[in-house]
Amino acid sequence: FQLPARVHVPGLSSALGRSPNTLVAVRRVLLAQYSPFPSNGADVYEEVLGSTAILSTGNKNLDKLLDSGLYTGELTEFVGAPGSGKTQVCLSLAVNISCELKQKVVYVDSTGGLSASRLLELIQSQVDSAEQQTDALQRIEVVRVFDVYGMLDVLQDLRTSFTQQVGERERGVKMYFPLGVGVWPIVLGSQVKGERMAIMMQLARALKTMARELGVAVVVTNGVVQDMGGGVKPALGRSWSYVPNARVLLQREAEMGSLQETKRSATVLKSSRQVTELHITGSGTLENQTATDALDNT
Repeated sequence: FQLPARVHVPGLSSALGRSPNTLVAVRRVLLAQYSPFPSNGADVYEEVLGSTAILSTGNKNLDKLLDSGLYTGELTEFVGAPGSGKTQVCLSLAVNISCELKQKVVYVDSTGGLSASRLLELIQSQVDSAEQQTDALQRIEVVRVFDVYGMLDVLQDLRTSFTQQVGERERGVKMYFPLGVGVWPIVLGSQVKGERMAIMMQLARALKTMARELGVAVVVTNGVVQDMGGGVKPALGRSWSYVPNARVLLQREAEMGSLQETKRSATVLKSSRQVTELHITGSGTLENQTATDALDNT
């Protein structure tokens, strides 16, 4: 909606008892604050360079699969069946970013899968000093949610909190807040199909907006369902498939003597960067190979 100044200002001036010049000045201020302004490609590119960082996962194979690691401003999704290692991957990511990169982590637990003892065990495997272990634990903030409405409230609170914290820092300093979010169970908690779709897309917008505007790396987990061919595919359907920038399928491969040494595989299902090999056969058929790397559960 646009208010034509020359048509309505005189009438508003009489009704409000304010001079036309005052109303025109107010209008200009409102337009300056709330109207979108175009920007050229060079400015957008510089903004991306200044706000993008790559966070190592702590696993060389997984970093290679994700083209060096987790990108701030983007949403990375790990999908898999129960026991495939989704929670373990999220815990490992949180510990590595806290211990090695000394960055704050917000772990939003919607599945009840977070184990404090396991978290401490992973930190102890990387840090010897009790003081450093305490510091690493303090950099990991855990928030528990039980439904999608609670999740949306938490994301809004985090967005407000992050904006204030970054604003209080000196210019040029950036903080990164990877988020571990299990979206599958809380979205399915809504029983009405139409409502479920609306809430799912609202959650998607909230996550993408947080990643982009605050320059944080967002990590979510998702389940799998059976496809028509008897295999598995990510849950939440086609609409959700457009949300993550990168999607990795975790699968349990084989036992290696104990549950702690179970081998997992990580396969890229979606990536805006990962290169894939194309092969043209003698008959002219175009074949492709999926980029796959083994991910050991450590």
